[in-house]
Parts: sequence; structure tokens; C-alpha cells
Amino acid sequence: MAELSNELLPVAVLIYVAAMMGYLLEYAFGRQGAVARTADRPARELVTAGATGPADLVPAPAVDSPVSPAGPSVRPLVIDPGRAAWFGRVAVVLTGLAVLVHAGVLVTRGLAVGRVPWGNMYEFVIALSLVGAVAFLVLVIRRPSLRLLGLFVTLAVTVLLGVAGMVLYTKAAPLVPALNSYWLKIHVSAAASASGLFLVGFVPAALFLVKSGYDQGKRRFPYTLGAKLGDAAALERLTFRLHAFTFPIWTFAIICGAIWAESAWGRYWGWDPKEVWAFISWVAYAAYLHARATPSVKKTTATWLVMLAWGTMLIDLYVINFVAPGLHSYAHVGN
Repeated sequence: MAELSNELLPVAVLIYVAAMMGYLLEYAFGRQGAVARTADRPARELVTAGATGPADLVPAPAVDSPVSPAGPSVRPLVIDPGRAAWFGRVAVVLTGLAVLVHAGVLVTRGLAVGRVPWGNMYEFVIALSLVGAVAFLVLVIRRPSLRLLGLFVTLAVTVLLGVAGMVLYTKAAPLVPALNSYWLKIHVSAAASASGLFLVGFVPAALFLVKSGYDQGKRRFPYTLGAKLGDAAALERLTFRLHAFTFPIWTFAIICGAIWAESAWGRYWGWDPKEVWAFISWVAYAAYLHARATPSVKKTTATWLVMLAWGTMLIDLYVINFVAPGLHSYAHVGN
């Protein structure tokens, strides 16, 4: 079972990559895609856009004009927008297939070790990325207009799984004594679920900042991506709702961790590096929710707090486990 779990991981990654390519095709060539809009731009607009002075503003003949040098039958060479949308729908199906294989990685791992499969850093990353992928599928089924987010969600999940397989891999083994408790099922399950949902919440937050910058006239990368991102207000509302839903789960995970710490180590709080950074993340997300609920705070300012909060989560997940040993050192990378 452990070997099967290892073999399923690259299969899941490949399917996620295939899904990502489908989302990318729809993003680039869909009805509102940046590539399609540029290709369909009238010749008059193209000549005007390239003008450097009044003398250069010479009207160009339309492409379907009888005097047009290009002839009356010239059409832009782009993928049909309906077909591009078909690629997006196929990408959703591939994402669902990838989620099933992804779940198989965890299930077979759990069967191999005879326990819940999130007892080390490798398994935890596999679990949280699965939660993120499932959360995205639920969102896109309820609101198909959010399909564009799949490009960025599958990218994030692919990167996480790649890092897990190549850097964090730990051989299947029994739990260390500190983890041999029913609190593993409660505390770590809540922490993995919240982390995965925060990952999904980070995506529309980042896209909102890109879109709002594009709407303000910024045309350098990454703001150029904002041409296809839809309504900035909708992205911001989705960001807030996802974090408002997830924050209590993260709070519950920290409380359960404190109770488990008292049972295992005889104290609720000991300023262990992992505990400290979990609390820092809690404060950062609480600051975002407070700022978002304060009318005088701009929504872009509040959203930057989400970016900061996700950064603290990454530090808690990766940096602390490598450079700050403590009572949570059981999460290290094994062989």
C-alpha cells in the first residue's frame, strides 16, 4: 500500500497539470481572453495604438473593406471561443479525476501505516492540498463563473505536491509517541482543513489585487493578467467569505492543540516555535477580518493583510519545521 501511495502521487500531479493546461487555454482564448481580444482588435485600433504623434494617426482600412490589402476574407487566427470554454469544462472534469487520485494517495498511505495519514510534514501537505482542491471543486460546481480560479488553484496544488514528493517525503512508519493520541484526528484534521481553505482563499485575494491594479491603469506584470479576471468586487467578496468561514476552524485547531499539549506535555502553552507561529497566523487573519469589517479601511489594504497572513502560514508550515526545532520536531522530513 505504501508503494501504491508513492506511485499515485506523480499520477495526481500529472492530471493536475493537464487540468491546469485546460484552464490556461480557456484563460487565453476564451470569449473574454486577452489573446482573443488582441487578435480581434480592429485594424484601425491597432494603427492608432501604435501612433507616436499626430502625423501617425492615419486611419487604416477595415479588414473587411473592399480596398483592404488583406482582402475581405481575413479572420483572426484564434481558437474558437466556444471550444476554449470546452477546454475549461474538461479541465474541471480532470480536476475531479485528480482529486480522486489525490485522495487515493492519502487513503493508501493510511492503510499502509494503520492510522490517519497526517502524522508528519509530508502527509500534512498532501492532506491540506487535497482540502484545497476539494474546496475549489465545491465552489466551481456551485458557481461555474469561478472556473477561472482553477488555473491558479491547480498551479498551487501542483507546486505543493511536487515539494511534498521531492523534498518532504517520509517513509511510511508508525506514529512517534507524542502523536499517538486521539487528538491527532481532531487537532491535525482541523489544522489541515483550515490550511487548505486558506490556500483557496489566498487565490481570489491575490487576483483581486491584480484586478484592482489593472482597473487603476497599471499595465505592468502581473497587473496585465487582470484583463481577464472579471469583477474585482466579486473576487473581494469571495475572499472575505472564504476567510470568514475558515477562521473559526483555524481557531478551533489552535484550541485543540493547546488541550493536546496539556495532555502530552503538561502545559497548554509553552512558546514552542510552532505554537508561536500558529498564533501569529491567527492574529494576522483576525487583523484582516477586523480590517475588512471596518468601513474606513480600504478593501485593498485589508486584502494585503491576507497576503501577509498566508505568508505567516508558509513560515509556520515550512520554515519552522526546518530551522527552529522544538517540541513539534516530529514534523521533520524523514527518509
